[in-house]
Amino acid sequence: MSALSSILAPPPPTVAIELASRRVTVVEVSQSGKGAAVVGYASEALPAEALMPAATGVNIPNLGVVADALKRALERAGVKATRRAALIVPDSVARVSLLSFEQLPAKAADAEQVIRWQLKKATPYPIEEAQITWFPAHKTETATVLGAVAARKEVLAEYESVANMVGVHPGLVDLASLNVMNGVISANAASANDWLLITISPDATALAIGRGPDLMFYRHRSRLENEPLTALVHQTAMYHEDRLGGTKFSRVWLCGGGMGRDAEQMRQEIHQRLNVPVEAVDIRPAADLGGRITASTDVLDALAAPVGVLLRDRRAA
Repeated sequence: MSALSSILAPPPPTVAIELASRRVTVVEVSQSGKGAAVVGYASEALPAEALMPAATGVNIPNLGVVADALKRALERAGVKATRRAALIVPDSVARVSLLSFEQLPAKAADAEQVIRWQLKKATPYPIEEAQITWFPAHKTETATVLGAVAARKEVLAEYESVANMVGVHPGLVDLASLNVMNGVISANAASANDWLLITISPDATALAIGRGPDLMFYRHRSRLENEPLTALVHQTAMYHEDRLGGTKFSRVWLCGGGMGRDAEQMRQEIHQRLNVPVEAVDIRPAADLGGRITASTDVLDALAAPVGVLLRDRRAA
């Protein structure tokens, strides 16, 4: 980034909001010479079916219920409502694809048209109704692999409207598991070793294989598909061995957002399948909690994606 563009670009947000199927979370991070620190945090539970993530259709039947929960979380976190924030939404609202290109058009508008054409068959609605974004995932000897994200504009507008109802402007919108991955990368020294991240929520499961800071594999499965977690983990491990030339994962993380005690049972099942210790995602090496927040597993789960997006923005700034 040039000096001029750095001056003209807005500063990265210091507040992140996550709207998930069972809870609303607000996190504020400060940055100093000593590094990042979480200076505000609150999470509010949502009633069942208050937020039902999906790629199409109504996601938030009662916007007021979710907006009230967000207002309470902002107040408890000590965050002023009238400000810009990053907004994290569930993975189920979007389609994430890894697309390989030997050469991509230099102009962003032309590149977007090529990406839209590739995503067209994978979206359950006209591609013209999609908001598209992409990021470099990894490189092969002959191609660049992009992570492409498509979400229906009217679905994203629902989530943005909740923030707007309490006076918050969503400066950027991103997906939960991708920012849990940002948190993992920020909190752990990047290396060439392969790792596995499993992000579980009441509505879906997302699995990502990383190689150092690179995203090599992503898979999302809705709870409605009723596929056991052990089967998903087994299939992912086989892909890692057969298609990525991997052996044993160096580390495995589980972020069981909103799953409570069920997450511990899942952790045991994954450990038995992979014979690798399964760790909770812990952002404390990258963002100090001080003595303000009790770092239970559920709290660390709730912090992972919001802190991840805020740290990512600072790396990119």
